[in-house]
Amino acid sequence: MAGDASDAPEQVPPADLAGVLERVQQAGRRQESVSLGAILDSVGRRSFAPFLLVAGLVTLAPLVGDIPGVPTLMAILVVISSVQLLVGRDYIWLPAWLLERRVSRARFAKATRWMERPARWVDRLLKQRLVRLTRPPAHLAVALTCLLIALAMPPMEVVPFTANGAGLALTLFALALLANDGLMALLGYALTGGTLTLVILNLA
Repeated sequence: MAGDASDAPEQVPPADLAGVLERVQQAGRRQESVSLGAILDSVGRRSFAPFLLVAGLVTLAPLVGDIPGVPTLMAILVVISSVQLLVGRDYIWLPAWLLERRVSRARFAKATRWMERPARWVDRLLKQRLVRLTRPPAHLAVALTCLLIALAMPPMEVVPFTANGAGLALTLFALALLANDGLMALLGYALTGGTLTLVILNLA
């Protein structure tokens, strides 16, 4: 079935942001353009956190997240993966047309290099704390919030800086799940509330 990861070799998700960047950079070294499927395969497609992290980082990344339509594509990725987590699937399916979306290798490499230094700084802040906010069943609240963010992302393309806020919120939730860091989840909830409020005020 297109986009079905059930038969793919199991990939253990990296435990920090630097590890994620290292893996996705490897995905972009062999071809002239990099597909979303290759990026997701590099970090593991049996866990919700890598999907969130890829969507968040792509939305945040300069040169990539600024491409018209990219935030909406990342929103589709988050909606599909969030719904599957909420209904209890143990692997995440994506349609082939989404997995085949591509960005040039040069643009991808420049964007990921830009994130290397912030990634090292962020990783020094991560630690296991407030784990009740990240472990089951609290991960379902994270999934619901991310679903809400994703549904609001298309109109964010016309409200300056709000898509970046959404990308940062998704990244925070992903880091919270990867590192069992409940403080990152709390920051994600706070940023979600602020970003959605800004969108509503600008579209009202």
